[in-house]
Amino acid sequence: MIQKKINQRISFKLKADHNFDWLKGYGNVFAVFDQQDSGNISFGLEKDGIKKFIKYAGARTINSTVTPETAVHNLKKSVVKYNELEHPHLVNLIDHFELENGYGLVYDWFDGENLHNHWAFPPPLKYEYPDSPFYRFKQLPVEKRLQVFKQILEFHVHVEQNGYVAIDFYDGSILYDFSKSIAKICDIDLYQRKPYFNSMGRMWGSSRFMSPEEFELGAVIDEKTNVFNMGAVAFCLFGSELNRSFEKWDVSKDLFEVALKAVENDREKRYTNVEEFHKDWMIKMDHGWLSV
Repeated sequence: MIQKKINQRISFKLKADHNFDWLKGYGNVFAVFDQQDSGNISFGLEKDGIKKFIKYAGARTINSTVTPETAVHNLKKSVVKYNELEHPHLVNLIDHFELENGYGLVYDWFDGENLHNHWAFPPPLKYEYPDSPFYRFKQLPVEKRLQVFKQILEFHVHVEQNGYVAIDFYDGSILYDFSKSIAKICDIDLYQRKPYFNSMGRMWGSSRFMSPEEFELGAVIDEKTNVFNMGAVAFCLFGSELNRSFEKWDVSKDLFEVALKAVENDREKRYTNVEEFHKDWMIKMDHGWLSV
């Protein structure tokens, strides 16, 4: 384990040394995100008053579950996904670059906080500590949380319409700017074009949001898988995650029934796709969203 110092304020740990001199060309580093298990390390940089976010693969990061070569491969493959799935609710990719020992993606900076900031607020602090982004989000008025979920659904309808399935979407894929009440989706690196089948057994992702087929080798991963994922997100934002009881639910009984149908273990009992789920959710919203 080595300590890498970028400037007077920014340092981080790696499993082995790596050359980050290239960062100087992008400006002053004001933030580093080095706890991910993807093999990526990310930086916030500012140059000439403009902030950018760089996600980089190639270094041996401390929590990586893959080799640097695999991390580079995955990051390269993600470029086309950000281009083809470009959307107002998705972080904006503006450039990408290759170095001798690494690969980087450059995004517009978004001043949001990650709702699953596990490196600073590991559970149970995530759910209980007043400074935790997730705790603060759950204290927001229901109207604001409903708006965020609406945007998540809109983006995933867009994902389906473009022939993709979502892989590894969870609360760590949601950024929220509390000052402006704006959300963005990040980290769609593992989304896949259809048709797609489970080649891993236990797929990438947080088990809190994963359908039964994401644990079944050879199972089809499709729109109904994404419906389950969206239902699980609803229980995260308005309920108590895996405790999917109405007693823990913040909005109406009608919306509860929509979310419950989405997370059916039996695929055939779920909505056909996210578009159908979205339409039914909005219809029930029009009937009133207050919990009774």
